[in-house]
Amino acid sequence: MRDLDETDHELLRLLLEDGRRSYSDLAEAVDLSAPAVSDRIDRLQEVGVIEGFTVDIDRSKLREGARLAVTFETAPGETATVREAVADLASVEHVFVTADGRLFVVATVPDGDVEAHFAAAFETGAVENVEATPLVADDRGTGLGEATLGLECAECGNTVTDEGVTARIGGERYEFCCESCEARFAERYDELKEGA
Repeated sequence: MRDLDETDHELLRLLLEDGRRSYSDLAEAVDLSAPAVSDRIDRLQEVGVIEGFTVDIDRSKLREGARLAVTFETAPGETATVREAVADLASVEHVFVTADGRLFVVATVPDGDVEAHFAAAFETGAVENVEATPLVADDRGTGLGEATLGLECAECGNTVTDEGVTARIGGERYEFCCESCEARFAERYDELKEGA
């Protein structure tokens, strides 16, 4: 599997709409057998396109408070410290790290008291600025656009194209951009295994 075909796209779209769909329901929708759908989903999981199946909970129904988007600006190099301080709070739905090192957090905060609720983050001394905005809607898209696989060679990091190689080494599946990368990786794996 080097690229996503129309059937893969349709399976992903259907799973985005309802991750609990049965293989037989999916098979009927894409005109394949249930085992063929199962194989495709297994391959999509194996290459990391599908990371898992989750339950989407409306947390506003489970706890009182204001649902907020909170942006934390941190001291240089301290993003991970603040992230660890907020990630395990029960009220936190999502934690995103932006390219410029800010944290974007979605959480339901009792009484809207951001400072008290995120006290652990402020106690790190790494928070330079915080901004909170009430969220009024949350829509998740099911579109994929022109999605293609962006597999990376396990040896050199180049993009794996149709000419790439898939190999099982040590029970794990790896993708390589060429046979020489596969050979170098396998040789190094064997050397490390012998030395262990």
